[in-house]
Amino acid sequence: MLSEQELIEQCKQNSYSAQLIVYRNYKDMMLNTSYRIVQNREDAEDIMQEAFLKAFQKMHQLKDSVSLGGWLKRIAVNMSLDKVRKKKKELWIEEVSKDISPDAEEELEITPAMSVDDVKKAINRLKEKYRVVLILYLLEGYNLREIAALLKLKESTVRNQFSRGKRNLVLELNKHQHEIRAIHKRA
Repeated sequence: MLSEQELIEQCKQNSYSAQLIVYRNYKDMMLNTSYRIVQNREDAEDIMQEAFLKAFQKMHQLKDSVSLGGWLKRIAVNMSLDKVRKKKKELWIEEVSKDISPDAEEELEITPAMSVDDVKKAINRLKEKYRVVLILYLLEGYNLREIAALLKLKESTVRNQFSRGKRNLVLELNKHQHEIRAIHKRA
């Protein structure tokens, strides 16, 4: 079994077997990361393939202190964001205060009826600009400053989108809870 550093060195020398190992080790992570951002399986698969091609071409730029997985993930995130920007560039700049209702501050009631799938579905129902910021922060582990740099937005804009996204997520989840309760009352 090769160490990560040995794998990187062999990839820098265009070793097909080392590249294949890297592909097998990281393809699912890169596909899932892209899919969460672009919300389209075919686009995510294309991005993953293009990200690997780009990574193998630029492997010589990888510093010794950088994690290969983190570096590959960053490429997938950047390429996914580029895809989203191309599709809906105007959404990244638009400020939307009309989306926030006065009761958006209500607390989320967690009940046993709420599943991880319910939360994922609620995130996916959010507007794209909120969904992407929440995914990058909550699932991918980026901080708001890093997200602002990735999205080429002001940090204050990202902070607003994150805050509004959280509030809208709470509203979505509470709406789902009320629907579940209504079903149980009818049964």
